[in-house]
Amino acid sequence: MKKLNTTAFRYDGKRPFSSKDAPTLIDPFYTDEADQSRQLDELAERMDQAQNRMHADEQYGLLVVFQAMDAAGKDSIIRRVFKGVNPSRFQIAPFKKPEKEDLKHDFLWRFWQELPERGIIGVFNRSYYEEVLVLRVHPERLQEQSIPQNLLPTNEKTLWKQRFGDIVHFEDYLFRNGFPIVKFYLHVAKEEQGKRLVARLEDTEKQWKFSENDLKEREFWDDYLRAYEDTINATATQQNPWYVIPSDDRVNQQLIIAHILTELLESLPVHFPKTDSKEAQKLIKQIKKQDGK
Repeated sequence: MKKLNTTAFRYDGKRPFSSKDAPTLIDPFYTDEADQSRQLDELAERMDQAQNRMHADEQYGLLVVFQAMDAAGKDSIIRRVFKGVNPSRFQIAPFKKPEKEDLKHDFLWRFWQELPERGIIGVFNRSYYEEVLVLRVHPERLQEQSIPQNLLPTNEKTLWKQRFGDIVHFEDYLFRNGFPIVKFYLHVAKEEQGKRLVARLEDTEKQWKFSENDLKEREFWDDYLRAYEDTINATATQQNPWYVIPSDDRVNQQLIIAHILTELLESLPVHFPKTDSKEAQKLIKQIKKQDGK
C-alpha cells in the first residue's frame, strides 16, 4: 500500500489541469474498509484538535468548497470526514439554483451570507463556482440575472474571464482577512456516475435523490468537463488551491480529503490562548472559596 502524498492532487497555478490526464480511480490507500475506518477516525481526532485550537484562537476561519458532477459523493464526504468535528464549530451551506431574491443581487451576494466566522469551518456544498460552470454550459440563464445589457461583454469569453477575476479577487480578499479556502473537485468517470444513478433508482430509500434533470445534464458531460478545466486553471492559486480528487472509489476519496483537511488545519498558525499563571491561581482560589474549600 503506497503512502498518501496530498500534493499529487493539488493545483495551485503551477501546472495545468486536464480532465483527460487526471485519473478518476487510483490504487487504494487502505487495505480494507476496517482499515479505512480506523484511519478516518484517527484523522478525525487530529482534525478536531486542530479545529479546537483555531476556535480558541479566534483569528482564522476555514472555507471548504465541494464541486462535482451529480452523484460524486459530496454528501457522504461531509457526513463521514467531518464526523468528529464539534458541530457547534462547523456549518454547512448547500447551494441549489438561485431563488428569486438571489437574482436581485450580484452573483456573489448569496454566498457572502453563508461565510463562516473566525474559529469556524464552513462547508459549501456547491458554491459560487456554479456561476462559471452551470452558466457556462447554459449561458441563456444569464438573462435571469437582469444584468444591464450595456455592461455585458459582447464576447462571451470576456464575460467568463471577468467572472474568474471576480472570484480570484473575492478569494484573495478572504485569505488576507484570515479565511483560507480549500476547493475540491470530485473527479468521477461518466460510467461510474451512471452506475450510481441506476443504484439510486433501484433503492426505494434513495429514489427521492434522483431528478430527471440529472439525465438532461448528463447530455452536457463534455461541456462540463471543459468548463471545469477552464475554471480550475483560471482560479487555482497558491493561497487558495484546488484539489482534484479521484472519486470512483468513495472510500479512497474520503481518505484523501481527510488527509488534506487535517494537514491544512494543523498548518494554521493558531494556539490556545494562555491565561496569566497568577490570574489562573486567583481564579482557582475564588472557585474553591465558592465551594467552601
